[in-house]
Amino acid sequence: MTELGNRLKEARLAKELSLDDLQSMTKIQKRYLLGIEEGNYSSMPGNFYVRAFIKQYAEALDLNPDEIFETYKSEIPASYTEELPQQLSRVRTHKAIPRGNSKVFDVLPKVLIGVFVIGVASLLYYFVSSYANKGPDEAVTEKNEQVKLVKSQDYEKARTEEKTKNSTDKNSSGTKDANAEKPDENNKVEIEQASELEAPKQELTVVQSSGKNSTYSLNNTDQFVVKLVSKGQSWVSIKNGLGKSFFQGMLTAGSTDSQTVDLSAEKEAVIVVGRAVDTEIYVNDQKLEYVVAPNEVVRQNITIQYVPKTE
Repeated sequence: MTELGNRLKEARLAKELSLDDLQSMTKIQKRYLLGIEEGNYSSMPGNFYVRAFIKQYAEALDLNPDEIFETYKSEIPASYTEELPQQLSRVRTHKAIPRGNSKVFDVLPKVLIGVFVIGVASLLYYFVSSYANKGPDEAVTEKNEQVKLVKSQDYEKARTEEKTKNSTDKNSSGTKDANAEKPDENNKVEIEQASELEAPKQELTVVQSSGKNSTYSLNNTDQFVVKLVSKGQSWVSIKNGLGKSFFQGMLTAGSTDSQTVDLSAEKEAVIVVGRAVDTEIYVNDQKLEYVVAPNEVVRQNITIQYVPKTE
């Protein structure tokens, strides 16, 4: 028996779990679990499955897989990617740009800058020459015409504003009289607008957090439905506040492999997530945001206190 096998077996016995219990939790056949504890990897399909089974075994016992792999790397078979020759990392994946094309790219920005400078110079020359061709008399005449046009526009604008003001005053006077005679209609509009306000949404808030334990409060809703979805592979457990189990097992990635539990009749739910970084929790279709970063704390205990909505 290897040192790794001894450590895993001692951790399993410390949790008072049999190989049958571990098989139920990890979905790994009992003979493979026994092979891991005895260091007999020849009975397994390949190195990839050996590493995958050891990782699941460690996670089920709340051990850190990365620390396990680093400590016992001399005992654990290497994966396919680690066996590849180091020379493969130097393979060129992009074709080098020909030297001739490189020269073209060096010259092209200079050409574009030259074209831009010539264009700006031509535009300035056009405006300067156009102004210079006008005599003093033409310039004065043009300025006088512009002044007359501005004064004419200001006069028409003033007349239009005066007519609009007189019309508005008359309409305002008539509107005030009409509104004074119909106070009930104004009140009716205000009542209808108030009735169209949206009903307040449910509130899922953080109550407290300490280490891997977080507590949330669910308010302003008349239902309590929890859905767990795995993006990879994770062991999860759903219980109520009294310890009654509603689900316990492994979740793997896939649209059909999720777990939904209706806890509307319960006052509290306790959710244990073995690998938070790969597990999403939804409460009444609202995604729960981990208060503790999943990549910092892999295993988390989530408690949700449910306060039903009262009419």
